[in-house]
Amino acid sequence: MMRRLSFTLTFAAAAMAAGMLLLAQAPPQGGGKGKGGDKADGKGKDAKGGAAQAAVQTISQLKPGLFLVVGAGGNTSVRVTKDGLIVGDTKNLGDPFYNGLMDQIKTVSALPVKWVVVTHHHQDHSGNIKKFTDAGAQVVAHANLKKNLVTYAPQQGKPGDPTVTYDKKYSFKLGGVKAEVYHYGRAHTGGDSCLYYGDLKVVQCGDVVVGIAPNIDYPFGGSGLEWLKVLNGIAKLNFDTLIPGHSAPNATTMTRADFDAYKKKWETFIARAQEEAKKGTPKDKLMAAIKTDDIGWNLAQPNGVWMQPARLDPFFEEMSTGKVAAMKP
Repeated sequence: MMRRLSFTLTFAAAAMAAGMLLLAQAPPQGGGKGKGGDKADGKGKDAKGGAAQAAVQTISQLKPGLFLVVGAGGNTSVRVTKDGLIVGDTKNLGDPFYNGLMDQIKTVSALPVKWVVVTHHHQDHSGNIKKFTDAGAQVVAHANLKKNLVTYAPQQGKPGDPTVTYDKKYSFKLGGVKAEVYHYGRAHTGGDSCLYYGDLKVVQCGDVVVGIAPNIDYPFGGSGLEWLKVLNGIAKLNFDTLIPGHSAPNATTMTRADFDAYKKKWETFIARAQEEAKKGTPKDKLMAAIKTDDIGWNLAQPNGVWMQPARLDPFFEEMSTGKVAAMKP
């Protein structure tokens, strides 16, 4: 069995270096209401309209009983208990991606998936909700994720609804393992969740914490100002390992120090953005004016997601007024 687990983090990192930086986190161009969301590794169809080949997925062990599956969408965690499995995030929508994920999961346990936690509505994380519910799993997500799915219309297709929703905190037990799920506020979207295993000191927060440049999905409730509050909430958890929504090319997970550095980047970025707005920097010049070379986030690409009106307009308003953007109904 352990030989089958010998997919190394080095191999996973190499795969991500080739493709993960192209993953979204960035909604498609013009992503307004019903259009926003993360790009996928694949679109579910090839150029001729046929089924696409599933992107490579690999699995590795993070801690006793906890595994990480990378590739084909956002990172997926798998917690093995004596009574079944707990999965965090579900990969891109589509049979090739779901089947590829299940193939990896079966290399570590033949037990069924009993619980799934979805960190936010973007289809590279939520895509296979229905596959898991059809297989009998309970799928937990924040109430705003379910609301976001009403108008969310990615080209890959609409993900299914979760079976369990919550407001601020939800917890459950399986096979002696306690899983805690938290919503600390609006950040990447308005329905972000963090999955926390206190016994292992591991947390997974989807695209609230990433190893690449982040983005704010304002059309679906995100907020730059409230993102700071969310990071403060995560910081109160006792963890030494964080599973990012998408990993950096040279590392699949983050240490506590990595998280602290990421948090500091956000604090620095927001402070600089507010300073530029108060100086009178016009909206169309704002992103280019914010110093980010020392942070490593290139957010001022002319056609980039940060320059889209659906993102730039509310971000400029938040930075100018110091007030969190209104949450769309």
